Amino acid sequence: MKPSDPSPRAPRPAEREPGPADPLLSFIGRGLSLLAERRHGAGRANPAGSARDAKLPADERRHVAGLMRINHAGEISAQALYHGQALTARDPDTRRHLLEAAREERDHLRWCEERLRELDDAPSKLQPLWYAGSFAIGALAGLRGDAASLGFVQETERQVSEHLDEHLQQLPETDERSRAILETMRRDEQRHGDEARDAGAAPVPMPVRDLMRQVAKLMKFGAYRL
Repeated sequence: MKPSDPSPRAPRPAEREPGPADPLLSFIGRGLSLLAERRHGAGRANPAGSARDAKLPADERRHVAGLMRINHAGEISAQALYHGQALTARDPDTRRHLLEAAREERDHLRWCEERLRELDDAPSKLQPLWYAGSFAIGALAGLRGDAASLGFVQETERQVSEHLDEHLQQLPETDERSRAILETMRRDEQRHGDEARDAGAAPVPMPVRDLMRQVAKLMKFGAYRL
């Protein structure tokens, strides 16, 4: 006879049913991983290409680095907005539209980071804050419905294009590499806004537009310095 095993076997843990927080945690985890991993974008080459990397005076270099740090933080926020909106989107086509735009924006993230390295500088230390706050805003926008969410995308991209215009005016004329990156980003942002409009974006109320501008000013102030 085979001797019996006197030690009791621990019962196997029951399979946990997925809860309502699981999609939220999944999206947040996926988004936060982008802060350390940049390769999963659309794979486009850096538009700076072989543009001349002019030697900038120290004060100009610091200012350009501050501008590129703002744009890098803006791309972190764009990722978060799109992920939050995709989480609460009702229509699968709207969700796909948002995630595809986010994938293209990751190219912007990589380009800004590469330029910051060339300038011997680094991204904002407040990246997790930019991501978490923007994710919450995006999720709330998505809860108002897909048309409202697409309207938020259209307005966001319009304001981002305005910020890029301001930065292009502030760049030194000799900084061809930063200019090439920001001009390409501006074209992409304008296209994303047009696509959101064509997909059925609803107008964003003026008080919300004003609030968006105030939040953007706060981010620009913090990211330029930290």
